[in-house]
Amino acid sequence: MSSAYKELYGGAVTAQIPSDSTDVSSLREVPDNQEVFVHPLTPQSIIIEILEHVNKTDEEALQIHFEDLAERNDAIGDNSKVLSVEKLPRENISMTQCESAWYLHGQQFVSKYKETEECKNMVDIYMTVYRLPQFTTDILVTMNDPIQISELSSDHVDVPTSSQRWTAEHFKLVTQSLKICDTSLFG
Repeated sequence: MSSAYKELYGGAVTAQIPSDSTDVSSLREVPDNQEVFVHPLTPQSIIIEILEHVNKTDEEALQIHFEDLAERNDAIGDNSKVLSVEKLPRENISMTQCESAWYLHGQQFVSKYKETEECKNMVDIYMTVYRLPQFTTDILVTMNDPIQISELSSDHVDVPTSSQRWTAEHFKLVTQSLKICDTSLFG
């Protein structure tokens, strides 16, 4: 599992990102509040987002962020479920400014590019939210890991058997290493 520290948001944030990832901003425009990395051979992605602080309990905020993602993915209702939630111990994270950090593992049935219902893929969602109320911010890190791809999906392609998929361990390394270096990022 090879990774490298990358500067995010102009160097205001750093994290260990899988070395084989592609920075999507080199391919297309990405919103200023996001950093997006994709796997070179699979439809996996890691997204880091700076979002408005959800003024609810930590567990409620995590659920709201997951539901927002489900809504954007058109995966509401039975197409989305939470499998596990846990509070991350402080000693397991590098971001000293966060009040708390929470991890969620869920699944969503997602069609890419608004494809039809038959094209839905089962996607494992790994999500960590860092609560930063002093900056009225939540930082959300998400890894999308399609584990069952419909034959009708545009994501259905042959992947070399030698390709190394990202795992939950890759995601944990990103979330454990994420660090704010310059708080002026938050205004």
